Amino acid sequence: MDGTEPPYLRIVAELRRRIAAGRLRPGDRVPSTRQIVQEWGVAMATASKVLTTLRQEGLVRAVPGIGTVVADTVTEAVAPRRPTLGPELTRERVVRAAIGIADVEGLATLSMRRIATGLGVAVMSLYRYVASKEELLMLMTDAVLAEGALPEPPPGWRAWMELAARTQWALYHRHPWLAQAASFTRPLPTPNAMVQAERAMRAVDGLGLDPVTMVHIYATVANYVRGTAINLEAEAEAAQETGMTDQEWIDSELLPRMEEFPLLSKIPPNSLDLDTLFEFGLRRLLDGLEVLIGDSDGRGDG
Repeated sequence: MDGTEPPYLRIVAELRRRIAAGRLRPGDRVPSTRQIVQEWGVAMATASKVLTTLRQEGLVRAVPGIGTVVADTVTEAVAPRRPTLGPELTRERVVRAAIGIADVEGLATLSMRRIATGLGVAVMSLYRYVASKEELLMLMTDAVLAEGALPEPPPGWRAWMELAARTQWALYHRHPWLAQAASFTRPLPTPNAMVQAERAMRAVDGLGLDPVTMVHIYATVANYVRGTAINLEAEAEAAQETGMTDQEWIDSELLPRMEEFPLLSKIPPNSLDLDTLFEFGLRRLLDGLEVLIGDSDGRGDG
């Protein structure tokens, strides 16, 4: 590997070599994210992507309560990987490859060089299909937003807005990087983003609201979903780093310290996972909008 490649790929190559040479055997713990930070002097996010990549290659697995260890069966994946020629290069193929990389490794590591390596093509060949990384990000965003196309909306503004929010939440679960790419002050002018905004605003059209209030309602709900979803990637990285689920971490790290706090100690399991927080916040947000709109249609659904 040359020095122009992302730091996490160089670290992945080194750990892959250690596994191939038998210095790290099946069941051995691999360096944790903190150890990677200390040994290679990289950021925590970079260290997390190292372990994510090794896991995707099937070389390591997370063991609850222990951490990340070398997988029981080490296959030919430890051998240096060479680019292979695939189907004919197209804009759609470039975009889909970029989405796949961002889904696994995060948006921060996405680069034209990384995409070219994954596709087995020269970097400059990508520029025949996308003019820049900024254009690529816009195409990626539009492609994944197309996955969230709403079905025929249900009757009632509240049910309609709730469906839009849940559809958006599911989309962020599939593509955690999308929460970072989205913006409500400088939104990407993609066709599917405009369609989603227009359809969501139709939910409150005809209720006597002015256009500014209508777009504020849409943006408030959409931004609530996005703001909660920004935590999805960090949550996944923490689970990988510790080898524990969020509840396992709370049980081992937080509960022993709660004895002197009677209210905190009464919190039942899984009360702070992101899906639970999303559900509570969405319902309270819609309750508030119901007061603002003053419309009985859909009242009591929450």
